[in-house]
Amino acid sequence: MPPLRGTGFDPEAEHPEYAGQYRLEARLGAGGMGVVHLARSPSGLQLAVKIVHRQHAADPEFRARFRQEVAAARRVSGAFTAPVVDADPTAALPWMATLYVPGPTLSEQVKRNGPMAPAELRRLTAGLAEALRDIHRAGVIHRDLKPSNVLLSDAGPKVIDFGISRPYDSDLRTETGKLIGSPPYMAPEQFQRPREVGPAADVFALGAVLVHASTGRGPFDSDSPYIVAYQVVHDEADLAGVPADLSPLVARCLAKDPAERPTPDEIMAALALHPPSYEAAAFIPAQRRAAPAHGPAQALVPGAGPDSGSGSGSGSGSETATHVRAPGAGSGPARPRKGGVRRSRWAATGAALFVLAAGGAAAVGLRGGDGPPGDSVGAGNGREGVPAVFEPWVTPIPSPGGSTPVCSEVGAAPGSGGSAGGLYCAAAGFGTALLDPVDGRVAWSHRESSGEAPSVGTLPIGVVHASDPGERLRVYDADKGRELWDADLSTYLGVPFSAGDTLLVTREDGTAEGLDGRTGESRWARAVPGHLRPDYALHDEGSGLAYAFEHAADGATTLVTALEAATGRTAWQYRLDGTLTPVGAPGGALVLTAMNEEAQTVALVRYEPARSAVTRLALPFRMNEPEVVMGGDTAYLLARGGTLLAMDTGSAGGTGTGDGKAELWRLETAAGRTSPPVLAAGNRLCFSAADGRLLAVDTERGTLLGQTRPRLRAGKLTYASTLPAPVAIGRTMYGMSPDGSVFAVDGRSPADW
Repeated sequence: MPPLRGTGFDPEAEHPEYAGQYRLEARLGAGGMGVVHLARSPSGLQLAVKIVHRQHAADPEFRARFRQEVAAARRVSGAFTAPVVDADPTAALPWMATLYVPGPTLSEQVKRNGPMAPAELRRLTAGLAEALRDIHRAGVIHRDLKPSNVLLSDAGPKVIDFGISRPYDSDLRTETGKLIGSPPYMAPEQFQRPREVGPAADVFALGAVLVHASTGRGPFDSDSPYIVAYQVVHDEADLAGVPADLSPLVARCLAKDPAERPTPDEIMAALALHPPSYEAAAFIPAQRRAAPAHGPAQALVPGAGPDSGSGSGSGSGSETATHVRAPGAGSGPARPRKGGVRRSRWAATGAALFVLAAGGAAAVGLRGGDGPPGDSVGAGNGREGVPAVFEPWVTPIPSPGGSTPVCSEVGAAPGSGGSAGGLYCAAAGFGTALLDPVDGRVAWSHRESSGEAPSVGTLPIGVVHASDPGERLRVYDADKGRELWDADLSTYLGVPFSAGDTLLVTREDGTAEGLDGRTGESRWARAVPGHLRPDYALHDEGSGLAYAFEHAADGATTLVTALEAATGRTAWQYRLDGTLTPVGAPGGALVLTAMNEEAQTVALVRYEPARSAVTRLALPFRMNEPEVVMGGDTAYLLARGGTLLAMDTGSAGGTGTGDGKAELWRLETAAGRTSPPVLAAGNRLCFSAADGRLLAVDTERGTLLGQTRPRLRAGKLTYASTLPAPVAIGRTMYGMSPDGSVFAVDGRSPADW
């Protein structure tokens, strides 16, 4: 720590230049305990560094409280708080560095722009309830939730300042009799029984914060903190001005008896009655939410014709479709994931099993396409051109089990004259369908009564396929929906892996086999040297190579083999240290994720076969189950909890130092569970949230560009092991959501979603 400098009585005339290794650039604000500075890490990451006032640094009780603040902030660091990057409670001037979160505090926002609109207020309520749920799950009570401790970021509200928070298991207590907190937002028990304060006190503070956000004042208002304290304990809260639909919930939060207050989960359940407000949505200023000029959206319901559901032929067994125009927006499709045949393809099937409570998509009458009632929809209807004016659309897919559809892109078939291709989609209990990407109309569909959604895939030869692990593979002509061939999968592991015009499968005895995608004939079959049961995770269209991998039994090494998908010839093979999974092949290299013994992703490994060079890039923090997409040399990792990290895998130049300097940016998206991300035109990265939101991020700056509204079936959110990823085709983003719909939005203007 360099010597302090400056003179005068202002506590920060003592401004240091550094806090540890972090250079301080600007003063963001000050409070009774310390000053917050803007700083940068050595890699350029923006941080908010809190430095304790000199007069408090010599106080042992204060130092103990600061250590507790650091510990509490570390415990709850995640999607709804500013993550702790570093801290030193033992320094001459104790300090803590957290990720800098751009955006005003709730206090500043209300002061500047007045009370929040009802829709924004509901999103704030949901976001803060979810934040308190996670804080309390981490075993922490905040004890000082107030408008100035709520940041309104592009990724949603963030709760900050754990200066007087207390972990449930902490032995530190306030023994001096001092009143600690902000009276207008303190619960009655904080005045009466401060040593017995529990999580319900934070719920009381939430109620007071919501009154401030909706009216510009608190529920108990006076210039004197003593009068406010009396009102909190004895008087009824003033809820005049709180929206009528939220007033009862806010009143419950402000109950005098802690036992009568709702839990954060109960608050979210109450908000779930209005689906668009269930999960925390980003705080996006009103001027960024201009309503698009919506055209009609499409709805798909089963046809009632005599041939409906036969599932074969060139359309005679297809279903009719009903089209309804309505505004559209929502969540995402599925691509092959990094787990390969046994692991990821089973997971891909599970992605479509996002089973929700009863209450399916509404049927809106029956008619087939644009033709007269009763016409078959079997003929392909690929469009020759794309309309000059984009029109969003929504096509609900009826699923008796209430599952989220899962879709893949179908490119224009060879010799099709430039047709627009389509979206090949499946849903549990429904079967499969091809949707026109321009307007969402159904080109053809095949009904399947299975209670599980088939895994779907596409080949760049105008062929699509659907398969159930251990059961059947069905392959169709994408243009007409005519079945080309099928196969029994009972002798294979998992489901086929799409690799160019070849389907790769692994027999039960470990033999790898390549099937011709159009005819089903075996092109090659052989044992892959060194592999007992090869698993596929990646296919590089440019080189035609498919990457098989297999972990050693002890997890110490991973054998990777590059195969020519069309011939099965081994291009190269290499054994790498660690438990690795291929995720990308930029410029002939191979990038893999590396896991530790706790199944956390801790590094990226880049292997360059041309010179047998291995580079290991340590991640700046451990990530839980991240989904990865590569854009050139840049890897985008999206972890459970919504943390999005961009890493330059080509930055180390083969040094293998892995010092973490490859980080480009990180973003806390506030989405609790997410789909795999996909890259789209215009420097966009898109992914879906569990509530059906589709979110877009700027890949250059790492900022949230916009998001759609949530789409929940019957307003209820349930658990699914995976979520389908969105699909990007040209200017359009396509999402799949838990309300059972597939929808299209204009990818060029996510701020208007």
